[in-house]
Order: sequence, then structure tokens, then C-alpha cells
Amino acid sequence: MESRVLTWMLLCVLLRPLAAQNPAPEGVLNCCEGDVLFLLDSSGSVSSYEHSRMLTFLSELLLPFSLGEDQVRIGLLQVGTQPRLEFGFGTYSTQSGLQGALKNTKPLRGDTNTVEALRIAKESVLRPRASDEARAGLPRVLVWLTDGVKPGDVIGPMAELREEGVAVLVVSTGHGNYQVLRQVVSPPIESNLYFVDIDDLSIITEDLRDAIIEIIRAERMNVRDVSTNSATLNWRPVLSGLNGYYEIRFGPVLTGGGGDGGAGGSGTSPSTGGGDHQRITQSADSSTARLTGLKPDTTYTATLTPESNDQAFNMLSVTFTTQPEVLSPAVVTLSESGPTSVRVSWGPSQPDQITSYYIEYSALPRGKLHAFTVGRTQNSTLLRDLQPDTTYLVTVSARHTSGTEKAMSVKVCTPEVTPALADLQLTTVSSDSVQVDWKSSAGGLRGVLAHLGGAAELHHWPALILLFAARLSVNAPHTPPPSDQSVCVTHLPDGARGGTVLHGTIPNRCISIRLPILASLSCKCTTPNMEGRWQEEC
Repeated sequence: MESRVLTWMLLCVLLRPLAAQNPAPEGVLNCCEGDVLFLLDSSGSVSSYEHSRMLTFLSELLLPFSLGEDQVRIGLLQVGTQPRLEFGFGTYSTQSGLQGALKNTKPLRGDTNTVEALRIAKESVLRPRASDEARAGLPRVLVWLTDGVKPGDVIGPMAELREEGVAVLVVSTGHGNYQVLRQVVSPPIESNLYFVDIDDLSIITEDLRDAIIEIIRAERMNVRDVSTNSATLNWRPVLSGLNGYYEIRFGPVLTGGGGDGGAGGSGTSPSTGGGDHQRITQSADSSTARLTGLKPDTTYTATLTPESNDQAFNMLSVTFTTQPEVLSPAVVTLSESGPTSVRVSWGPSQPDQITSYYIEYSALPRGKLHAFTVGRTQNSTLLRDLQPDTTYLVTVSARHTSGTEKAMSVKVCTPEVTPALADLQLTTVSSDSVQVDWKSSAGGLRGVLAHLGGAAELHHWPALILLFAARLSVNAPHTPPPSDQSVCVTHLPDGARGGTVLHGTIPNRCISIRLPILASLSCKCTTPNMEGRWQEEC
């Protein structure tokens, strides 16, 4: 016995560096997506040596897999008198973290309470619910490593797991009951049930890994970025590290024209019509392909066949419908608006489908019609020589290469011309008022807004008094005298009424004056009301 232990220790010393230098098996890293829970017997019937050998076996078995949310996730549940979840599926997303956790796992000892461990696995780990538990819609696998000694009544609990879609694999290192174990594993039994001596676990590493891969292999293809004439296929690069290529075939589904599309599936190439069928190939390390030259609002089927002499793969299939065609102009926007000009823009830009754009505009209700043509690459134009304070109807028409024409109209309202105020003069009338005089260079001025306040208040314009005369006395606001005051005036906006108080108007002219004594205005703005407007107190 002592000689055997010494021999084993020597083998460990010789083989451990070699195992560390072996690269991950090719073609495994990006193959899979699923959740694998290992049920490890660490009760009193398992020696420390056997427990260590099982953990080493798991370390080598799992080393090639890529871990993460969109890859493979691993959990470890130990069996003892009180089974314990060492780590769940969301704990480790790197191999370094997983390998360190396996190295530091200690045995539980005690009774072989496998039934309780299966209850925990079913209710708290393998049932898709919380973020740390199994993911819905992905394969779930339970791998049971046992010495076969008194596992308990496990047939019923294992059957419940299989009924919920969990694949069960078993590795027995002792003299377990074959009839019991064959009833708990998922078919096929020959690839999911293993009897092996504890010292020969490495013999089944590759076979067990292949059995797990067969269950969690990510054999599906997704479609994204679907437009009117193109789409992108995305798949798991199962040929990564292998010799081979991907063959992609795609074409419209024959449904009697159009259609809502059907369910994708595997099989032979889709039923397509002659020249509409297309074939492309991608290298073995590819995971995406862009399909172009598609027709708008059409249902397509695409198939992906991984071709390799190293191993066989299933053909994947997906069905999708391209977006309906959006003809320009689909949107018309306005910018750079002034009294005599405005910029009109449109989209989307479709220079390959457009021959020219035709722009028409006229003042409402019965103004003269103006029209001109711009090139197919242009998506905006500046309308000039417009009349201030006038509503225009602007129409953008696109002439398509197909012979169709699409038009879109918008209304444009040019702002009025602001009258210029000049020769602003202030005259102190008394200790509590000033006289404001100004001239307007534009005829028909209906009134102005005047503001009197400290220099620091000019940016806020808290009080603007509507005036309808060219000369007026305005009471100064109450501030600690003496104070530098400023009077600012601007033209009367359309729709303003006498006696109202406005807020936020930009002044045209300002001039400063010093008043010896200040009093309150008869009208002033107070705090905003519930609607966010300034209240008036007169």
C-alpha cells in the first residue's frame, strides 16, 4: 500500500506540469451556452484522496470552456449530511476564478444525503428564477459524481428533474448499483453513464466533455439589423480552431407573394425561386455575415451549414422579413428661420433611388407660386426673399428612379421684423420717477415695453411694463437709495395687451441713470404661481 502511494505521488509530480502546459482543446471555447451543475459526493464514504481526485478531474474537464453570461456557467453542490452549494451559476465568469474555487473546495463529510441535495438543486439552482440560478430557454445539465455508496432513493427526484428538462449525467467511481444509476441518467445511457476507477478518471474526460457539449452546444442563428434591403446573420463560431468554412444560402420564401414569414428550422436549403437564391461562404473563425441585395417587405429564409472534415455539425436555419420601403421625403424639417429666409431639410437621403427633388413654396392664402429643382444628393435648401410675418406652404417632391413621385408639405411662419429703437433718453422728473423718451425708425409702432431696475437685474428682466406712448413717467422700484438704475425698452409683441406684465423679453436699447430716491412701481412681478407663470400685482 505504501509503495502504491509513493508511486502515485511520483506520477502526480511528473504529470502536473504537463497538464498545466496542455492547451485547451480546439473548437470548444465558443461552442456552447448553458448551465451545468455538478453534484459532488463529499460525504464520509469519500476519502480525502478521492475527493481531491474528483476536483482535479473537474478542473481538467471544465478548463476549455468559455465562461460568462452568454457562454457556459458552472455551479457546484456538495453532498454531505447537510448539502451545501459551494457556488452558483452567476459566481464565476472566468476560468481563473473557477479553477481557484475548485482548488479551495473542502469536503463536507457526514452522511450521503443525496436526496436533500437534489431538492436544493431542483428548487434553488436549476429552476430558472433569480439571476444566480439557471437561465430560461437554455440547456440545463446535472452531472452527478458519486462513489455509489448508499445514495438513497434518488430515482424519483432525478425523474422530476428530467421532466423539467434537465439533462442528467452520472459518473460513479465505486461499485454503485447499475440498475439504479441507469434509471436516473438521461438517454443515451452509453454516453451519459460512466463507471470508472478513481485513479482512471482522466480516461473519460474527453468523452464526458463531448457528452456535455452535445447537450449545451449553441446551435442557433440570430438575425439583427434588418433593413429594407439587408440583414446581418449572427451565430456561435463552432468551427473556431477547426479546418472548414460556413456555407450560407438565402432566398425569399415562396408564399404566393409577400407574407408574414414562417418559423425557421433546420433541413435542406429553402425553397426559393431560381435566380433569387444566393450562396455565400465565410471562414471558420467567422460569426457574422451581411446579406445584401434583399427586397423590401419580403420574407426570407437563410440557412447556415458548418462544413468541416474534423466533425459533423447540424445545419441552422432562420426566417426573417425585411422592412417596408420608406420613400423620401419621409420627414421635412425647418431651421435657420428669419424674417426673410428659412432652411428646409428633408430625408431620408436616397441618392441611388432619386433622380431629383422639386421644391415649391407660396404665401398663404393665395401668394405667387415659386418652384425650383435640386439634385438627388441634396437634402436641404435655403428659401430667400420671403416676406416677414407671413405663412408659407412649402412642398418637397422626390422623383424616384422607379417612376414614382412622393411629396410632403409643411407650413412655414416667418417672424415679424423688430422695429429699431433709437435716441433713448432718460430725464429725472422727481425723486421717485423718470421720463423715458425714444424714437422708432419703423412706422406703425404700437407700443414698447419699458423696464426700470438695478444693473444686476437686467439679465433677469423681472418687471416689464407695457407702454402705448412715446413719453411716459415710470415709478422706480423700491431699493436702498441711492442706486444706479437702468431703463430698457423693446417693441410691443403681437397680441400683447395694455396693462399686462411680460417676462423674458430681450431689450433693444438700454441706458443707465442715477436716482436719489426710489419708490415702488404700481405694477410688479412676484413669485411664479403653480403654473410656472409670473403673477401680477397692480
